[in-house]
Amino acid sequence: MAWFILTGSNPTDSQDYDAATPSGCTGTNKICAVQANPDSNNKPELTDALKDEMILALHNRSASANVQLKS
Repeated sequence: MAWFILTGSNPTDSQDYDAATPSGCTGTNKICAVQANPDSNNKPELTDALKDEMILALHNRSASANVQLKS
């Protein structure tokens, strides 16, 4: 698995991510980065399980193993 930083505005669109190690991801309000398997275009595979983890992280206002948040 690899880390992908959200560079666009839609966290559920894999095209809005770039492969990179997250830095400066501190906060509780927005998706900053996700850890996922890369697809053939080196974009994250946003599985239903990962999307659920993203929702829980936002709901709990707390990062998880595969989701980093920012203010």
